[in-house]
Amino acid sequence: MIALAHTPVLVREVIEQLISEKFRIFIDATVGGGGHAFSILKHYENIKIFGLDVDGFALDIAKKTLEPFGERVLLKKGNFRNLKRLLNEEGVYTFDGILFDLGVSMYQLTGKRGFSFNDDTDLDMRMDITQNKTALDVVNNYDFKALKKIIRDYGEEYRADAIARAIINRRKKGDIRTALELADLIVRVKGKKGRLHPATKTFQAIRIEVNNELENLTKGLKDAIDMCATKGRIGVISFHSLEDRIVKNMFRSDERLNVITKKPIVPTKEEIDQNPASRSAKLRIAEKK
Repeated sequence: MIALAHTPVLVREVIEQLISEKFRIFIDATVGGGGHAFSILKHYENIKIFGLDVDGFALDIAKKTLEPFGERVLLKKGNFRNLKRLLNEEGVYTFDGILFDLGVSMYQLTGKRGFSFNDDTDLDMRMDITQNKTALDVVNNYDFKALKKIIRDYGEEYRADAIARAIINRRKKGDIRTALELADLIVRVKGKKGRLHPATKTFQAIRIEVNNELENLTKGLKDAIDMCATKGRIGVISFHSLEDRIVKNMFRSDERLNVITKKPIVPTKEEIDQNPASRSAKLRIAEKK
């Protein structure tokens, strides 16, 4: 499988505002191909990084990317919803800093798993390909009420009713098997207008449902706050309002934290020009009291 290189977002901001020279143990909860971790290890010579990811393919790339740093890196397959257990298994009970990057990686978008509108293989959308539930199950087995709720709540899609009805009607002819089929169906419902692809919000909704992303974020962030050392920092890069709202509310409501970013840090115009995928990224940072 060939994947295009993934460009990490807000790298300079992570290095300068999330991390301190005093940090020794840093957790990359979504290490992906190792982009953020590589820059952190290069910039801070005394830091050791523990990298997690649910995507085994991305971890293989991270292993090669981070190989020059030797024993300063430990990589492990796992979902950050189980952060405390995964770290405890490796003898890690506290840390100085942690980063969650909640974006879909280029490895997933180019991996023929149904994340891309143009994928003509079976709908999948699993970040962890060992789990059972796929986008194929959601699209073809959920009833109208469930589909509408997911598309409305997780996609914030105002045409949720019409899209869910179109999916149900199309299923009468047989399963919707590919991302391309689903995207084309949504285009017929919404028409082509605006900067975003018409299927963007629906695909986001189905992906969140398949991967249980919002519950995972809540659980992982709770573990991170519990385990973070005094004066340690927690950073989250989100890409849509549902995630950002969870992070903002958890940071503000936890008395153990000082919120460092009163407003989220966003990419510069220069970064967006170089990497348009960074456009919707928001970084929030909190410090443990």
